[in-house]
Amino acid sequence: MDSTKFATFFGNVPNFTIPGRTFPVDVMFSKNTCEDYVESAVKQALQVHLTPNEGDMLLFMPGQEDIEVTCEVLAERLAEIDDAPELSILPIYSQLPSDLQAKIFQKSPEGLRKCVVATNIAETSLTVDGIIYVIDSGYCKLKVYNPRIGMDALQIYPISQANANQRSGRAGRTGPGQAFRLYTQRQYKEDLLPLTVPEIQRTNLANTVLLLKSLGVVDLLQFHFMDPPPQDNILNSLYQLWILGALDHTGALTPLGRQMAEFPLDPPQCQMLIVSCQMECSAEVLIIVSMLSVPSIFYRPKGREEEADGVREKFQVPESDHLTYLNVYLQWKQNNYNSSWCNEHFIHVKAMRKVREVRQQLKDIMIQQKMNVKSCGTDWDIVRKCICSAYFYQAARLKGIGEYVNLRTGMPCHLHPTSALYGLGTTPDYVVYHELVMTAKEYMQCATAVDGYWLAELGPMFFSVKETGRSGREKKKQAAEHLKEMETQMQLAQEQMEERKLQAAQREEQMTPKQEIITPGDATPRRTPARIGL
Repeated sequence: MDSTKFATFFGNVPNFTIPGRTFPVDVMFSKNTCEDYVESAVKQALQVHLTPNEGDMLLFMPGQEDIEVTCEVLAERLAEIDDAPELSILPIYSQLPSDLQAKIFQKSPEGLRKCVVATNIAETSLTVDGIIYVIDSGYCKLKVYNPRIGMDALQIYPISQANANQRSGRAGRTGPGQAFRLYTQRQYKEDLLPLTVPEIQRTNLANTVLLLKSLGVVDLLQFHFMDPPPQDNILNSLYQLWILGALDHTGALTPLGRQMAEFPLDPPQCQMLIVSCQMECSAEVLIIVSMLSVPSIFYRPKGREEEADGVREKFQVPESDHLTYLNVYLQWKQNNYNSSWCNEHFIHVKAMRKVREVRQQLKDIMIQQKMNVKSCGTDWDIVRKCICSAYFYQAARLKGIGEYVNLRTGMPCHLHPTSALYGLGTTPDYVVYHELVMTAKEYMQCATAVDGYWLAELGPMFFSVKETGRSGREKKKQAAEHLKEMETQMQLAQEQMEERKLQAAQREEQMTPKQEIITPGDATPRRTPARIGL
């Protein structure tokens, strides 16, 4: 963390440094550019393991797939070496069951070296005792949001210099260590960024914008962020909130938006909860929203992938991934929230417990907001329509076998192989999805089949039902009337905005400042920071 930047942002506050107990680490760079980081990491690990020196190893890999391949190749190469000392190979990543994650903290028997293969979760989140050797691939997985097409790209990127130093430091926690970097010193100095790109500059800001609006911030483009996000990202978030009805034509918060701000959720999920009370299916939607708050509830242990996929198919509801999540929770509830039941069905116990906690938290907020929690029973079509009311702007139309196209942006998107809608005999014509993530393809995460008439009803600013028999003259007349109405609304919004600015300027002139206040993010004191809503 750049402590100087934080100290400057908060008005040049004092900066104290408390040194931790660390040991010297010998950092070694690769002589040549690495073509295959998995192959290079395996070779380096074997070279370290075959030396007589004691100490455990820690390998940093970008993601789950790389970790599993590295563990497999390392075990195969080790088996090919005659009289090679035994090596305990332990993977660690977020989707690994908790009982398998705990193995990395267990002390190894005398004479058995441990090799932990981890993602960047091992940089700061956890510390493994006994690590003397660190092998750094130089890569990590990052999710980067593209506001123009509304898609997250989960791809492999080079780490920053700060990440590299943090990884190397893991070798010096319990004694002097060695760090092997699978990239050259020139790459470290010239190709790696000094610091990781802040998350606020590479994520969807709809939730943050809603929060700032609820705090009274008027002009978000002039707001003093510590790390200002791209302007396109802020404008896209404002547009998304306007679509959902959280903002009016002037950018001010609506009563619906103020109600949405009470929930610690993304705006579409807030919208879904609020609409569910009107449709009388809030009990079911409450569970679905809670399930969406955890990364993933299913896991596929290595060697048992087909068995895990078969068990998962039993929960699937053909029309919806959202309803599949609902089905999982209801069956878990029928089994008295049993942990053994989760393990038998390849479901994360910790994730389900978290879902239950989130559900109770959201239910308390709903009761506080005087929102009724009602069940629709088995009429799950109402639930699908409620889901459509929150994600109608992320609707896609069937183009080919398993291939869809976003109705608003024209972006091609595909059903994920794990989706309940994937591989059905009849693929639905229209779907809405939770998010679009770019991995090998543009995959829709958590999709639900919807009716085209629902889209026209819930998203009239984007969709309409094409009626046969209407003349071209009628269509032109209706389009002209619609354009005239839009121009009138825009003119009214402009007048309201000018009036608000005038009132704010008058209030600023009338106020007599008593003392100077240092505003975070400003090098010079401000008297009345009205532009940022304080």
